[in-house]
Amino acid sequence: MQIFKLVTILLLCFLCQTTYSQNNTKSQNYTYKEGDYSGIGKWYMDREIAYVMGYQGIGWLERPEREAEENTIKLIKNLDIQPTDVIADIGAGSGYHVFKMAYIAKKGKVYAVDIQQEMLDAITIENKKQQLKNIVLVKGSEKNTSLPENKIDKILMVDVYHEFSFPIEMLVSMKKALKKDGKIYLIEYRGEDDNVPMKRLHKMTEKQAIKEFEASGFKLLKNISNLPWQHCMVFIKS
Repeated sequence: MQIFKLVTILLLCFLCQTTYSQNNTKSQNYTYKEGDYSGIGKWYMDREIAYVMGYQGIGWLERPEREAEENTIKLIKNLDIQPTDVIADIGAGSGYHVFKMAYIAKKGKVYAVDIQQEMLDAITIENKKQQLKNIVLVKGSEKNTSLPENKIDKILMVDVYHEFSFPIEMLVSMKKALKKDGKIYLIEYRGEDDNVPMKRLHKMTEKQAIKEFEASGFKLLKNISNLPWQHCMVFIKS
């Protein structure tokens, strides 16, 4: 079953692929060269960037076994959401976490950010049933979250950062959007653990995450290690 899921993810990623030069070239921040078939041929700080999962993968995002595999109830508790929090879910997908957070931050706001309009449309359709007034849809880009500056208390990224084509630019955008004491909750499958049944490029180690975030002016506050397969790394501004 897990093998089937991994094959499905890779096929969906290729549906949303971007073409990059396969020559061994290097820009100021990124390197382009041949790599893993599930990567885009673009590297940042010795990490190859993975393909983005297309909107065709909504069924996988909403799979019934996700709670058992990821313990999303515990993940949401890790965020310590307050009723007035302003939260951004970057790479919100179909809104799996958005709706859970919006019910808690009932006096605040949850920005659902995604670069695929089809994902935002799926949230709109679901919210016609749930009728939550504190969800704001945001069409981001590969380089910009399109969030308002200095307004966000908490940013959540669940298994999406490793797919950013421009991680430097995205972290700059997030840093601007965060309040002075704002936090980023980076959720990634543990790259250190071979037992986590995900492809290598769809996992990250704590060491790699720290290296990339420190380069963009963040520091690791803590890594909450209570999830079955994922890191829950909390970053703040340096």
